Amino acid sequence: MEMTDLKILAIDTSGKIASVAITDADKLLWEKTVFTKLTHSQVILPMVSKALEETGLDYPDIDCIAAAKGPGSYTGLRIGVGAVKGICMGAPHIKAAGVSTLMALAYNVSAYEGKIAAVMRARPKIIYGAVFECKGGRITRVTEDKVCGEEEFFSQDFFTGRIMLVGDCAYEIKAARFADNDEVITAPANAVLQRASSLCMAVNDNTELLCEADVLEVSYLQATKAEKDKAHRDIP
Repeated sequence: MEMTDLKILAIDTSGKIASVAITDADKLLWEKTVFTKLTHSQVILPMVSKALEETGLDYPDIDCIAAAKGPGSYTGLRIGVGAVKGICMGAPHIKAAGVSTLMALAYNVSAYEGKIAAVMRARPKIIYGAVFECKGGRITRVTEDKVCGEEEFFSQDFFTGRIMLVGDCAYEIKAARFADNDEVITAPANAVLQRASSLCMAVNDNTELLCEADVLEVSYLQATKAEKDKAHRDIP
């Protein structure tokens, strides 16, 4: 098996959507993305089962299971990464892969040539963000993932010239900050939120993301509520 010939099952539970995809090298075999009011734990494994059933595949056929590792919803990320670990425990031949949610969002618009700002709302006036460059369908990083204030993020030097916004607050930021700037555009509706197939694309391009399931970890970028509460209790 060539590293570029991976059959990848991908799970994204990092936001309000639930998304599952299966790819075979550069071929998309199956994908479903739903904006759900149910918890991810209720919908994601049935979606995985349906993906395998409708493609005629089973776990022995899968080489890698990829998950969005963060940033994003604390609970959603734990569910997605936990699902990957659980599946791999029962099928130890399968490699795992954790993909930055922001990088995967950039892959949503890999047909775009130029700078891409992936942005997600963390809390009021605070965002998760990273900037990427896309050339010839290949995504490269310009900045690391970070959580910071909007003012700090958008005051950086690279916000000049053409740039595409993608992520759950892309439209909001365009309207509030760049309404009169025609060089700042937003991803179309079918590409602005997370898609599991983008995780597959990221793994195919970055096989160093492959790992054993037991070392797969969530990247929150900020302290969880439990950690914040503990820190507050530990203050003398």
